[in-house]
Amino acid sequence: MNWDRIEGNWKQFKGTAKQKWGKLTDDQLDVIAGKREHLAGRIQEAYGITLDASQRQIDQWQADQKEELKEEEKAEEIAQEQAKVLKEVR
Repeated sequence: MNWDRIEGNWKQFKGTAKQKWGKLTDDQLDVIAGKREHLAGRIQEAYGITLDASQRQIDQWQADQKEELKEEEKAEEIAQEQAKVLKEVR
């Protein structure tokens, strides 16, 4: 998943960002508005880590979001197949 998708859907991703980096306030996350550089800076400040370390955390979080999306899409696909089979049985 590219960052443009996260930025464009920030309101949806903001909740998982809040779970990952609980020290960031809702107001801070609103101001960040999906901007990767802003997020990295806020993580660096809040957690007292290097910018490189915050970038690595963001990279991992981004990869996790991609995996979650794949799992959700797979579950939706299975549900649609099951609905189709049930419809055919009736």
